[in-house]
Amino acid sequence: MKEVTVQELKQKMDNNEDFQLIDVRETFEYETSNLNGENIPLGGILIEADKISTEKPVIIQCRSGKRSAAAVMQLEQLGFTNLYNLKGGMLAWQEAFDPNMPVY
Repeated sequence: MKEVTVQELKQKMDNNEDFQLIDVRETFEYETSNLNGENIPLGGILIEADKISTEKPVIIQCRSGKRSAAAVMQLEQLGFTNLYNLKGGMLAWQEAFDPNMPVY
């Protein structure tokens, strides 16, 4: 499974690179704090797979990296080859960049 670190994600954001960010946490978690990705909870990821780009890199994130890894594995079964798991998820982002960010 391909992964990106939070440092690599921040660099992509700062450089305005063209990628899609998908947050697979539950809606109430997303509402607590997010990185402006599209919220598609893990339970609906296969149903809403048509919302996920096949044309550009897609970074999938969650709280710790476990649910996003599960999402990547599920979507790869559908033939996606452009997916990256955010290593450490929101907890890693909080530790690296925003210690005051509430993470549910």
